[in-house]
Amino acid sequence: MRAAEHFVNARDPKTLTVRQVMENDVYTVSPDTKGIAIAETMTDQNFGAVPVVEKDFTLVGLVSEFDLLRVMEEGKDFRQITAEEIMTRNVVTVTEDMLVKDLIKLLQERHLVRTPVIRGKALVGIVSRRDAVFGYLKAAAKYW
Repeated sequence: MRAAEHFVNARDPKTLTVRQVMENDVYTVSPDTKGIAIAETMTDQNFGAVPVVEKDFTLVGLVSEFDLLRVMEEGKDFRQITAEEIMTRNVVTVTEDMLVKDLIKLLQERHLVRTPVIRGKALVGIVSRRDAVFGYLKAAAKYW
C-alpha cells in the first residue's frame, strides 16, 4: 500500500518522499528459491522483479525479467537454478527519505523501472516509475 493513496489534501509534489509513494507490501524470495517458482510468480502476478532477501530481510539481490531472459538465452533449466545463481547482486537502492524528484532523476539516469527501498540493509519497500507518477498526481490533484 502506498501512503499517497491516503492523501486527503493537495501538497507540493516537490516535497514528496519515497516513503509516501513506495509499495511497502513486497513479495520477496530467499536465495535458495528455485528459478521455476520465481518465474511462475512473476508471470502469474505480473511482477517485473522480485527482491531476494535473507531471513532478516537483508537485501542480497534482485531477480528481474532481464535476469530470467538471460537464463533462457543461456539454456539453463529454471527447475535447477536458484535465485542466488541468477539474481543481480549490485542492486541500485534508495532510502525512504529520498525526495521523489531525486528518485525520478536516478530512474532516468540509470534506465531503471523500479528499485528496492532499504533502511540500513533491510528491505522496506519497492518503488517504481509508476509509483512516482501516481504520487505526483495525487499530491497535485486539484479536486481536493
